Amino acid sequence: MRFNPFVQFVRGIQGKLQTSMLGGINGQNPNHVAFIRQMQRELQNADSMSVSLGNLNVAVFDIETTGFYPDKGDQIISIGAVKIISGKVSDDSFYSLVQFDKPLPSEIKELTNLSETELESAPPLSEVFISFLEFVKGLPLVAHHANHEKSFMQHSSWKLFRTPFKHRILDTSFLYRITDRHKVVWKLEDMCEFYNIPVKDRHHALGDAKLTALLWCCLIEEIHKIGCSNLKEVYERLARLK
Repeated sequence: MRFNPFVQFVRGIQGKLQTSMLGGINGQNPNHVAFIRQMQRELQNADSMSVSLGNLNVAVFDIETTGFYPDKGDQIISIGAVKIISGKVSDDSFYSLVQFDKPLPSEIKELTNLSETELESAPPLSEVFISFLEFVKGLPLVAHHANHEKSFMQHSSWKLFRTPFKHRILDTSFLYRITDRHKVVWKLEDMCEFYNIPVKDRHHALGDAKLTALLWCCLIEEIHKIGCSNLKEVYERLARLK
């Protein structure tokens, strides 16, 4: 068959266009993917297990979502985070709404006080996700009853970038289950009231992140009193409770 340079040229252009379109559909910005892979390499070398809990720097975060099931179409609509540095809640914080162009469930509107208008003009999740990772860098993450956050972050990371979410996510329940096994399913506001933390800006991603950060600091103090000095000892104590 005769070689036709023009046909080969057209086919090459079509292939590049298809690749570009697929990358856009999946949200796989090459720079974003490269950034995540570099961060994952750094996380592999990080050792937070033996660091004294009083010196363990973390990023405490919270998300608001349209529901509970990311695999069934529920989505993140806001992310908030604050850092704890050397045992103290820092002023360094992160907050962003996430673009959502469908009607919000009425219960979510009432709970979060967010509106469709605000979310329509917000940046897409791919951008917010990367901005969040740039904020937390290699810090371990903390969340209250973290399964919700963990499932959405894992789902989003894979959907957007085809890569697993590799940040360690620490659950506040890891600590309060050791200090008092009767607190297993306590809500955030209940825990805050127990530790005399004023409850404000509840069900706002940054507000809840700040409450969780204050709660984490209180729990760290209690953990020290019972003889746990680092995460390794926390996990060992948890294993004995099962």
